[in-house]
Amino acid sequence: MYRNVLSSWIKHLDFTILDCICIELAFVTAYFIRYGSGNDYQLALYKSSALILVLLHLIVVFFGEGYKGIVRRGNLEEVREIIKHATVVVVLLSVYLYLSHHGEDFSRIVYVLTWGISIVFCYVTRILWKKFIRLRAAWRSQKKSLMIVTKAEAAMETVKTIKKNNFGDYVVSGLVLIDNETADAGKSFNGVPVVANEDTMIEYMCHNWVDEVFFDVSQVQYDCTALIDSCEKMGITIHQKLAKESDLFRHNQMVERMAGYTVLTSSVNIVTNKEVFLKRLLDIIGGLVGVILTGIISSFVMPAIYIKSPGPVLFSQWRVGKGGKKFKIYKFRSMYLDAEERKKELMERNSIKDGFMFKMENDPRIIKGIGHFIRDTSLDEFPQFFNVLRGDMSLVGTRPPTIDEWDKYELYHRKRLAIKPGLTGMWQICGRSKITDFDEVVGLDTKYIKEWSLGLDLKILFKTVAVVLKREGAQ
Repeated sequence: MYRNVLSSWIKHLDFTILDCICIELAFVTAYFIRYGSGNDYQLALYKSSALILVLLHLIVVFFGEGYKGIVRRGNLEEVREIIKHATVVVVLLSVYLYLSHHGEDFSRIVYVLTWGISIVFCYVTRILWKKFIRLRAAWRSQKKSLMIVTKAEAAMETVKTIKKNNFGDYVVSGLVLIDNETADAGKSFNGVPVVANEDTMIEYMCHNWVDEVFFDVSQVQYDCTALIDSCEKMGITIHQKLAKESDLFRHNQMVERMAGYTVLTSSVNIVTNKEVFLKRLLDIIGGLVGVILTGIISSFVMPAIYIKSPGPVLFSQWRVGKGGKKFKIYKFRSMYLDAEERKKELMERNSIKDGFMFKMENDPRIIKGIGHFIRDTSLDEFPQFFNVLRGDMSLVGTRPPTIDEWDKYELYHRKRLAIKPGLTGMWQICGRSKITDFDEVVGLDTKYIKEWSLGLDLKILFKTVAVVLKREGAQ
């Protein structure tokens, strides 16, 4: 019988509880340093805030990845993670107190002291607890005997990897070199003896202590079916290597279940369900605000467009979204009605070579006055907040190409749409229409996809506001 180990944040429930205690102790300590013990009014306010602090800590733990690899990481990395965690919790507490109209009653000294003291308390507690975990593992009596099946050339690296990441769960009892005709008696790799080869492995297992077997063998080169079947008949737990954990992170891969299969998934960037949820939540909040602003702006922009160029004031066009999915995008019309027909005539003046995008200076198709104004200020893009709410687009992403542009793309260009297209992105804050090399656009978009985080989205949104207000690179 094999006991499955928890893989979620509950796996580190011990650290969650310890940090919660440390943060509360830091909060209480900060209070008594500031007020002493004689202020009943302040005590009542801070008691309720202490409960909120616990809730905020749990929210940050649940939505963050602060405990990932906590047992393995070094002291300096631990300090960085604790500072990040404490900062987010204190900032969220500030937001709560402001929204509940208690911000002015709450001492800023208590904020700072809580932040600083909690960092010290959490750091000391985590270091001591990790030492306890290692000591407990070293003295654990109910360890499991693990035998490794591998090739001679891979034996040293496999043993080193397992020993490095083994926190007392296993006793690595022996090596089976599947590519050796003899068992190489007396030979060892990093202190682990060679005990058998392919022919003598089962006989060895019948006479020695073996709980589990780790197969680090390519099934293409060696057929281990018979050995695996024999292990299963004996009731021995089997582990078959799919990939080394460090390789998974380096190549953005993960092992998961899909449609009845266990698969190795590769992608440009792999994100958690929590990160996807938070990005969509940001899109919904931003989309709602944007739709309200669009309604206000339209009362001025739409009549101005109609006066200058009678006809539909909204422009819609089929664009290509994530993975090649087509959707209809909406804008305030900034060009004359025959703009699409005239585009073919003006293609020679396109500043983007090969026609992957269309940009030109002094575009004669733009409506004089209002057209230039709404393009310079990006007001023409505001109806796309409806696309964001519908889920066709995101606030931040890559700009969606037209269908004819998409058809011209090289294979590596299509990586741009490995995510939902966005209202703004890296390209917009790094030059907008000043960038005329499409490969540079692709490079910026790819960088965004690979390095995506919620913090990066917020940074791009703030920079976009600054770029639009300054009208940098508008065309």
